[in-house]
Amino acid sequence: MSAIGTLTRRLGHHRWFGVTIRLLVPVDRAVGRLTKGRVVALGLVPSLVITTTGRRSGLPRSNPLLYVPDGDAFVVVGSNWGQQHQPAWALNLLADPAAEVDVRGRRLAVRAEVATGAERDRLWELLTTEWPAYETYVERAGGREIRVFRLVPR
Repeated sequence: MSAIGTLTRRLGHHRWFGVTIRLLVPVDRAVGRLTKGRVVALGLVPSLVITTTGRRSGLPRSNPLLYVPDGDAFVVVGSNWGQQHQPAWALNLLADPAAEVDVRGRRLAVRAEVATGAERDRLWELLTTEWPAYETYVERAGGREIRVFRLVPR
């Protein structure tokens, strides 16, 4: 891991970091789209761009997300930087689990599965190893269930 990646993981625990990064999401989304998922989150953490179907609009909605691999699947978490409301992309997946991801220059159709029980615990450990600040986000979320999704290629 690079020194910048290590620093980013440390800064991720700070509230100001989440606020700042949320402001940069539109830029990150555009860069991810233009590079077909090759460059997301400045390449500091393993990231993908997920495209869901808007639950109200029916339109495609794209968001950059950190992920961890789990076999041929991708594991993502609806942390929303520790905000007390669910991220829209997670609500979209609950309404329609079919999505697409751009990752490492490939576009793949995926189906989202919500992880529960022991499977969620196993995946949570993978996620917090990659991004320890998720534990801080749980505290900030004020008791909101932070969903873990396993995106399985279709």
